[in-house]
Amino acid sequence: MTSDTTAPGSIRPGGRTARVREAVLHAAGDLLAERGYAHLDLGEVAARAEVGKTTVYRRWRTPAGLVADLLVDMAETSLPHSNTGSLRGDLLANARLVTKTLTDPRQGRLFRALIAAGTTDDTAAAALHAFYDTRLTEWSPCVEYAVTRGEIPSGTDPRAVLSAVSAPLYYRLLTSATPPDEAAATAAVAAAVIAAEAGVFTTEGTDSQPVR
Repeated sequence: MTSDTTAPGSIRPGGRTARVREAVLHAAGDLLAERGYAHLDLGEVAARAEVGKTTVYRRWRTPAGLVADLLVDMAETSLPHSNTGSLRGDLLANARLVTKTLTDPRQGRLFRALIAAGTTDDTAAAALHAFYDTRLTEWSPCVEYAVTRGEIPSGTDPRAVLSAVSAPLYYRLLTSATPPDEAAATAAVAAAVIAAEAGVFTTEGTDSQPVR
């Protein structure tokens, strides 16, 4: 008999089990948005999803395990990167996607809860880091295309550029009563593009001359 070393929620089943997973993750997302991570209870998730409590505890084990699987699902179902033909256009598409998500009544509160979970639990933190790693990997080609087109210097770090776009939007979500909007998205993109063109985001040891 082998020991169970599978991480909570890491199996990708089909059929009825997939439907159970979908229902449980949706219920967990609703409860996180309504009450936050501190009040996430697996028994309540099971009741909301109309599945057996034993099923939820056996598969996800802890609230952190449930959050981890929810983040995996969110990463897998996120929209792919844009390809508008310009760095500014691609970054604006990214910024608008982030803004739309963070200003959604459910998703904005959900992301606050997920960030809070990541500050209090190592499993949730690892899952949150993996989620953003997936999103940065997905959108990195937008910056690579810009390098190929000669818009920005070779050696520009795609993740640094993308982070410069989204960071002000998340900061506004978490610290201000005013949610991020189109003006905030446009400003974040403008600042990131100017910095990228000036070689601010180039890695050490590469040609960091500004684009002329």
